[in-house]
Amino acid sequence: MISESDTRSVHPDYKYNAEKIRAHFPIFRQQQNNKPLVYLDNAATTQKPQSVIDSIVHFYSNECSNIHRGVHFLSERATASYEKSRSGIRRYIRASSENEIVFVRGATEGINLVAQTYGRINVDAGDEILLSGMEHHSNIVPWQLLCEEKGARLRVVPITEAGEFNFEAFKELLSEKTRLVSVTHVSNVLGTVNPVREIIRFAHSRSVPVLIDGAQAAPHLPVDVSSLDCDFYALSGHKMYGPTGIGILYGKEPLLDSMPPYQGGGDMVRSVTFEKTSYQKLPHKFEAGTPNISGAIGMGVAADFLESVGIKNIFSHEQHLMAYAIRGLQKIDGLRIIGEAKEKSSALSFVMEGIHPHDIATILDHEGIAVRAGHHCAQPVMDFYRIPATARISFGLYNTIEDIDACMRAVLKVKEVFQ
Repeated sequence: MISESDTRSVHPDYKYNAEKIRAHFPIFRQQQNNKPLVYLDNAATTQKPQSVIDSIVHFYSNECSNIHRGVHFLSERATASYEKSRSGIRRYIRASSENEIVFVRGATEGINLVAQTYGRINVDAGDEILLSGMEHHSNIVPWQLLCEEKGARLRVVPITEAGEFNFEAFKELLSEKTRLVSVTHVSNVLGTVNPVREIIRFAHSRSVPVLIDGAQAAPHLPVDVSSLDCDFYALSGHKMYGPTGIGILYGKEPLLDSMPPYQGGGDMVRSVTFEKTSYQKLPHKFEAGTPNISGAIGMGVAADFLESVGIKNIFSHEQHLMAYAIRGLQKIDGLRIIGEAKEKSSALSFVMEGIHPHDIATILDHEGIAVRAGHHCAQPVMDFYRIPATARISFGLYNTIEDIDACMRAVLKVKEVFQ
């Protein structure tokens, strides 16, 4: 992570134009409590650029039809737009084939798909699944359900007080009983960027496959699934400036090919009789029923938008914001940042002595600043730090230094109110 000094003086050649990018997002034309909207809840969901909104309107206005089944022109156009998005997302995460890109409702469904297909045929009684101590509930509960069904065991790699993945403990916990490692790329609470490349390499040296929860990584830093060599990678469209209710599961083609269907229904079948059903080839084998067509199209446009800005530019910009925010928060007496990992991205959580995070978020809301307060669907992290909740600010590509300054002023106002 870059130095926690004023990023403008550290990087005089810093030319990222957040205000120009912000103009693409119509939601910022409004005010909150007669104040300009400062949106710092991007880890929960991101705002949508006009191009994404327009793509959804265009589909329903000009192409609305079901895909894959029809021979009429509307169906053919809708199918082409849908599959074009699959191709764009493949490029965005550097997968080698469209067959490896499965449309799902989001990262949560992607993880559940792997648990209920790969997990069911590869995990037996006495086997183990390895997670980290900083996982979102979406990367805990599906594995608990599988372990309960199979009589397997969930093992947890502890985190350090700084909020970092304990790699030495990981090496000790990975054993001949381990059937899968599933870890987050970036923590939605701590902002920790996990050493996923090293995790994957070590797990593969023991012939153990790895799933990466990339929901908090894909909008913020470069993702190359082929280079990482992960076996599965799940992400959500709404975290990367696309619509809600859409995401993708990446899986290596041989693995996906070996897995049974997740759901049964129309479009995922090749032939059906009452005696036997044969299934479509990848990736359609895992896409039963009418999908979220407009959502998939919008997600593809969102990926195009991110590429037009440049993911490396976004990462650099958000690192500037993170450094600036940390420097400001550290100056506030009675405020404690939760998690001080050396590698952080996008999310920053804190608590204030004697003040509940919900009260912090409420006062900030009155100042026109949207942040998140609660356990962030990561209760084990709260238990580790012995706190009930945190206030969390999380950055997006449209946030500015001025947004952070406004947030800092509001946090100081919180102190004034409670003093």
